[in-house]
Amino acid sequence: MKHTILIITLFLLPLITLSAQAGDAILGYYLVEDPFEKEKSQIEIYKVADGKYEAKVVWVENPEKKKFIGLLFLYDLVYDEKNKEWKDDHVKYPGKNGTYRISMSFSAPKIMKVRGYWGVSLFGMTLYWTKEESVRAP
Repeated sequence: MKHTILIITLFLLPLITLSAQAGDAILGYYLVEDPFEKEKSQIEIYKVADGKYEAKVVWVENPEKKKFIGLLFLYDLVYDEKNKEWKDDHVKYPGKNGTYRISMSFSAPKIMKVRGYWGVSLFGMTLYWTKEESVRAP
């Protein structure tokens, strides 16, 4: 019985690793344009200890908004291998009340399609974030 469990574990481990690697494709920096104020900012998406993903603001175009640098605004994001998307998270829009749901997927190698909504996905907005190589200088 112990050998069977060991064999099954050894067989499944590479599959679990591949799924984690696919999910980690989201890691990095993204240039984001505020859909309401048309100002740009840069966010960093990173992985936390529980295997979920979070995002925080690392750069802002408008010097008056420097107070938002370091703001954690996206959390509890998980990778859905079947649908090749990240979802089931919560996003807090700075300056707005409430928490929103979000789903994210790559529409091109460096373009993240982000659908934010409240309640049902039908009632929401789609944005496109551009992946960047490094953090922008302040």
